[in-house]
Amino acid sequence: MKVGIVGLGYRLGYLAHVFTQVRPDFQIVGYVDPDPAGLPSMQERDIGAGRHFSTLEDMLETEKLDLLMVGSPNFCHLEHIRLGLEHGVKIFSEKPVVTDLEQTLELARLLSRFPADQLMVGLVMRYAPLYTELRRAQAEGILGNIASIEAAEHIAPFHGAFFMRDWRRYDKYSGGFLMEKCCHDLDLYNSIVGARPMRVASFGGRRSFTPENMPTNWGANDTEVYFRKPSGWMGTDRVFDSDADIVDSQTALIEYANGASLAFHANSNVADQFRRFCIIGAKGMAEGDFIRGFLRMHDARTSECVIDREFPRSTALSVHYGADEQMAADVYDHVTKGRPLPVSAIDALEAGLLIFMIEQARRTKTVVELGDSWARFDAALASEE
Repeated sequence: MKVGIVGLGYRLGYLAHVFTQVRPDFQIVGYVDPDPAGLPSMQERDIGAGRHFSTLEDMLETEKLDLLMVGSPNFCHLEHIRLGLEHGVKIFSEKPVVTDLEQTLELARLLSRFPADQLMVGLVMRYAPLYTELRRAQAEGILGNIASIEAAEHIAPFHGAFFMRDWRRYDKYSGGFLMEKCCHDLDLYNSIVGARPMRVASFGGRRSFTPENMPTNWGANDTEVYFRKPSGWMGTDRVFDSDADIVDSQTALIEYANGASLAFHANSNVADQFRRFCIIGAKGMAEGDFIRGFLRMHDARTSECVIDREFPRSTALSVHYGADEQMAADVYDHVTKGRPLPVSAIDALEAGLLIFMIEQARRTKTVVELGDSWARFDAALASEE
């Protein structure tokens, strides 16, 4: 398989390792990036990156690619995806696929002109063994109709500090904190509910990474924590007093078209991080945590525990609960054999649209209705807008 990369950052440098370990004939023949932060890790692992191209157009016109991988900053994805679609190449884009509502509608209009499966999106948690088991049990009827969900993604201070120091600190580049970090989670819960979100409210702000919380005497531990994760393009060494405009904590309340509800909480300065959920249905409930690695399900009428399983937080290849290598294998098989994937570009766009409306609710301090936005989205998919 001949692969090209546009935006060779840390994530795609890591995924290059995963893909080549899972499928040895995965060959990167070229890349486009003026400052490829992911290249050193590939060189350390003796993974070839192929030829450096100055523009994506040059690479697409020179190389006959089987797959284009898009790992550029989020706000660049739309243009890079457009070029790949127009050159007839299969595309794997890192999440989030786009950064605002107008880009969402524009990409929806683009997708209406091309095969539905030409664009894949790296919502890697759809491939996690824990999620696969949860969905299997749900399909067997253990939960019944979903009534409500309580969920959270809480990340450690070293990861929150990275957001304050990287290009992701600007909403205009990343799409915001929930878009950059939690689009996985909201996509998962959309899929579990099985209906579109129709009404949202949200609250949040900067409460941890602020000047008054800066250590007065920086020690070795502070340096190790707040600079553990390297920043890339537009990086800064300012953690607590950077020019970031993203929030570091946020809550969202979501009501779905079928009456189910979701309460979601995210925080980027949590000492003992977790990524957990409690899903309550008419017939049973499911509790789990991707980081702490468990899934328990109980029958509502008998209180009997019907599933009690543990899952790995990481594996030899995966930092995402065993999901990265499964995603690599499935994407490869999709490109080479046409096998279906558990998540689509439309799923990714729908999760993104939800997050845009959550951000609107936070900024305006109002309850936001999504009906008009869905109508515009559907019209764009049908090329009617």
